[in-house]
Order: sequence, then C-alpha cells, then structure tokens
Amino acid sequence: MLRLGIVGLPNVGKSTLFNALTSSKAAAAENYPFCTVEPNVGVVEVPDPRLETLNQVVKPKKKVPAVVEFVDIAGLVKGASQGEGLGNQFLSHIREVDAVVHVIRAFEDPDVVHVMGPVDPVRDHDVITSELALADLAVVERRLDKTRKSARAGDKDAQLELVLLERVVQELNAGRGAREAGENPDAIKFLRTLGLLTAKPILYAANVNEDDLASGGGRWIDKLRAAVQTHHEEAEIVPFSAKFEAELGELTGDERREYLASAGVSEPGLDRLIHAGHRLLGLQTFFTVGENEVRAWTMHRGDTAYDAAGEIHSDFQRGFIRAETVGFAEFVNAGSYKAAREQGLVRSEGRDYVVKDGDILLFRFNV
Repeated sequence: MLRLGIVGLPNVGKSTLFNALTSSKAAAAENYPFCTVEPNVGVVEVPDPRLETLNQVVKPKKKVPAVVEFVDIAGLVKGASQGEGLGNQFLSHIREVDAVVHVIRAFEDPDVVHVMGPVDPVRDHDVITSELALADLAVVERRLDKTRKSARAGDKDAQLELVLLERVVQELNAGRGAREAGENPDAIKFLRTLGLLTAKPILYAANVNEDDLASGGGRWIDKLRAAVQTHHEEAEIVPFSAKFEAELGELTGDERREYLASAGVSEPGLDRLIHAGHRLLGLQTFFTVGENEVRAWTMHRGDTAYDAAGEIHSDFQRGFIRAETVGFAEFVNAGSYKAAREQGLVRSEGRDYVVKDGDILLFRFNV
C-alpha cells in the first residue's frame, strides 16, 4: 500500500488536512505547536469514477477501491536535525513512508499563530528543506568513512558508491536533495536504502485561503513555485484549503457539488492531492471484475501482467498462465465480460505484456 507522510512546520494545517482526508477527527488540530506527537495513520480511498462506472455496469455484491495510507507526522521546527522540537522522532517517522507531502501555509489569519512569526511560505519551505538535508548529510558522512576505506582497498563497488555519495554531499551542501544526485533509477533506489529523507519523492500542498482556490492559490504561489524549482524542478504544488476541505467533508450529494462550485473549483483539493501522489510515484490503476466484486488495484506504470498478478496474490504470479485483457472503454461499451469476449475485444496476453492504465484483467493460473 502506498504510504504518504504529511510533514511541515507546526500549525500549517497538516492535521486539519489529515482529518479531512480520512473524514475523521483522529488527528488533534489545536492552535499550538506539537499538538500531533505520535503520527496518526489513516487509509483513504483513491477517487476514481471508472470504478463507479464498472460497479453500475457489472452490479457486483461489492466494490473495492484502491487505497492510500496517509501518515500525519508531528510538526518540524528549525533545528530538528539537531534534536530540537521532536527532532529525531519526527525524522524517523518520515523514513518509514514512500513519499512526502510537504504542507506549507500560504494563508494569513491572525487567529492562527505561526511558530516563526509572519506568514512566509518560501522561508517555511527553506526551513524544512534545510533540516531534512542536514539530517541526510550526517547519515552520508558516516557512510562515507566506511566507503572511502573500501574504495582505497580496491573495492570497485565501493569506488562507484563513493562517486555517488560525494555527489550527494555536493547537492546537500547546495541546499538541494539527495534525489538530485541520482543519475538513474538504480542510484536513486540505492540512496533510498540508506534512509535518506531527501531521496524520497516529494510534492507540495499549499494551504491557501478559500477565496484563493479559484485563482489557483493566490499571491504566494508563484514565489513558492520559484523556491521549490530551485531545489526540485519537477516537483508539483497542489493548492488546497484545509478549512474548506474540512467543511466540504461534512456535505454530500448536491450540497457538496454546490459548495465546490461556490469556490470556483471542479473537484476537492484532496482528490487532486491523491492523484498527484500517484503521478509522483508513477502509479496507475487496473481493475478486476466479477459477480462478487469489482476492484481497483494499484501498480507502477511500465509493469507487466506478471507484476499485476503478484499485486493480487503470490499464487496468481507463481502459476501465471496468461492474462485475459480488455480496455476500460471497450468493456463498458460491451456491457459485460462475456459480451466483450464475443465481440473479440478480449485479448490473451503473456507475462511480459505491459499493463495500461484502466485495463481490466482476468488471470489464468495453475498452482
């Protein structure tokens, strides 16, 4: 299951966002620093209208959406890499997630205190980025001592690692992340095995005033985007309003649609955030359908039918024979799997077939 860690300075809206995501009050959202001490964990459905369409076509006993796990981690302060605030406890929680959602305050409200004084999203971004980089620098420098000794002894793997780690040090000293030093997927994967925080994929959630939603975030967003791009060119910024999302979560049906329209947006910021997380990690969805259930499954783009079988059950993968495949639109137009097969729309694919987003798969296996 995909795990996204919600991080940021205290009082930027992390816990309000978490509560809205999980439709709960599990995370305390008080107006003082460190109201979240232990991380709150919530499982959230991945919004996908295709699943609802399949549910209406097939009419199974149940539908099962893909899910994402969100972890609301205690607020970070300047000096956390040296143990300030919740320091090492905070950093250890970040190491356990797949990707980081950095929540940044981009709204002004005299009733909500800011731990660093006036609202300044660029400063807040730089504080968090610097603390993560300093924490990583300590890890890399310890690793370097061992690697240098092995490299001097003629270990070729250590010599390659040394080049990579020295490049990481350069990036961290420049205020960027370890991810920028990874020249290929294998290098990035290796850096993540070291537990480097800045090697993790990251996206930014800008908590803006409700009135700024329709315009894309207000006056702070352009400045924040420029700051973010100096550290990570491809990082995505998702504007949302934690307060608006919390209020929206209390509504259903027409009231919900009307409330979205009143803010000038077409979908909740939470949905956009979840979809951004999928894009960030290169994920896509495939479906299985049957009389008992229709289900959405998550896998990486570029993975094969053999990989998809393993997402369902190890037996499916171990005894893989073939995958009977039909596209989402073709299935819906046909009205059933049987009709799709009769119309010649169902293909028989081998284990190396690269699954496409929205594919409907039926696995044949023998164990």
